[in-house]
Amino acid sequence: MDKSNNKIEVFAPATVANISCGFDVLGLCLDSIGDKMIISKKNKKGISISKIKGFDLPIDVRQNAAGMAARALLKNIKTDYGFDIKIFKKIKPGSGIGSSAASSAGAVVGINELLGNPFTKNELIDFAREGERIACGSPIADNVAPAILGGFTLVKSTNPLQVISLPSIYRLFVVILHPQIEIKTADARAVLPEKILLKDAVTQWANVGSLVSSLYTKDYDLFALSLQDVVVEPYRSKLIPFFKETKEIAIQNGALGYGISGSGPATFAICKGRENAKIIKEKLSEFYIAKKKIPFKIYISKINRKGIKTKMI
Repeated sequence: MDKSNNKIEVFAPATVANISCGFDVLGLCLDSIGDKMIISKKNKKGISISKIKGFDLPIDVRQNAAGMAARALLKNIKTDYGFDIKIFKKIKPGSGIGSSAASSAGAVVGINELLGNPFTKNELIDFAREGERIACGSPIADNVAPAILGGFTLVKSTNPLQVISLPSIYRLFVVILHPQIEIKTADARAVLPEKILLKDAVTQWANVGSLVSSLYTKDYDLFALSLQDVVVEPYRSKLIPFFKETKEIAIQNGALGYGISGSGPATFAICKGRENAKIIKEKLSEFYIAKKKIPFKIYISKINRKGIKTKMI
């Protein structure tokens, strides 16, 4: 085993999927919320997970998102050594901000660097999807793509996988409100209708198109008008405490848009500038504190344009 570059530290960021109108296709990468992982080469072939701190997750690689993503990568390359993963979870599982995606994406990016970067980022997204398969029941890419690529991403197709990196508007900040309850992705999918009205479909894909356009043209007004979800939000919002009230507070205080992050329960407000984000964070905090019923966490993040961050240690 090559003794150089034996160990790497990985910051695996949280993400927001769907971004209102882009169910299963749009995502963005956050900057101030994420997990830490330590990945080391080991003499024995294969993948092991020797430590998980923060949340009670399976250490068996066949039941763990990071483990399954890493196994998918190793199936595509021959090595005479293996890798051990230590996970320090900061993103609560079932939060809606890409907890399993952070583990999956962090594992494959870290291992790829220890191998000398033989795989492209698109290939890494494909491997990370196998972690999502074990965690969510489906190999979705809308969280792992922005985690790996950074910024805004659009999943054009999954078979074959095609992901498009989108530009970001410089002054966008995101407020994440996370009620400390869990909504499983499978349960959030179960409440969705099998069929939707054609007029709603037309509205939704028009919003996706105009949102993409707004990112290229740096048009804040068009961006705000595009952050409308007529397909998923009406159903999933019923699972989230005080969604209607918090959305009204955010919009009244200047948010460009407000929606459900992934499958929830976390919600997001996208704001123009850090100062506006601070105001909305304060107003949402005041509302939840007054309710005195559900513990919560709240964060402000800029858009992370780099994605996963690594350093050799």
